[in-house]
Amino acid sequence: MQNNSEYNQSTNSTSFETSKKSTIIWDLGAVLIDWNPHHLYRKIFDDEAEMLNFLKNVCTFEWNEEQDGGRTIQEANDYLIARHPEHEDNIRAYYGRWEEMLGGPIHDSVEILREMRSRGEHNLYALTNWSAELFPIALERYDFLGWFDGIVVSGTEKDRKPNHSFYHTLLNRYSLQPSEVLFIDDNLRNIKAAEQLGIESIHFTSPEELRARLEKMGVL
Repeated sequence: MQNNSEYNQSTNSTSFETSKKSTIIWDLGAVLIDWNPHHLYRKIFDDEAEMLNFLKNVCTFEWNEEQDGGRTIQEANDYLIARHPEHEDNIRAYYGRWEEMLGGPIHDSVEILREMRSRGEHNLYALTNWSAELFPIALERYDFLGWFDGIVVSGTEKDRKPNHSFYHTLLNRYSLQPSEVLFIDDNLRNIKAAEQLGIESIHFTSPEELRARLEKMGVL
């Protein structure tokens, strides 16, 4: 699972078309769910700089993405511990205490999703980079995940954003046309990939900005 707010620099979103969309596709992490390794590792490290160095050079964003793409947690731990045996305990904590990285729902974003669902004017799907082994925890914890008409999970598909093939998996599974879809994601890399496929997109930076853009488009 990815968290763009910590790993990627924020930039402004692209401009929108005003055409009516029938389908909204949501990212989950850092858009609807506050997931962040810092929530856990601030408990483990007394020194902020030491924590940041560990996440930059040991349990990296790129390493985590491989689990999002289908690598098992056991394989991930074995791989990293072999390269950094001095950090074994902290490496094992990444998934052993993974639930402590979950800070809860991003309430204002969830409220937007609730309003979309109540209006009943759009099909609602989620396209998420998330380990297949861990996603059941989210399903149990967050009731609003049941509001979606479908969720495509990268770890299950063994494919992930920003690969075009992963977007096509969702489009093909639910018989969606790119021109009819609006995509919301916090990672600019994923936004650019969607736009290359002709999918209009919103680069999420805050619930307040998302609401303003959706109201401007007539979605809310």
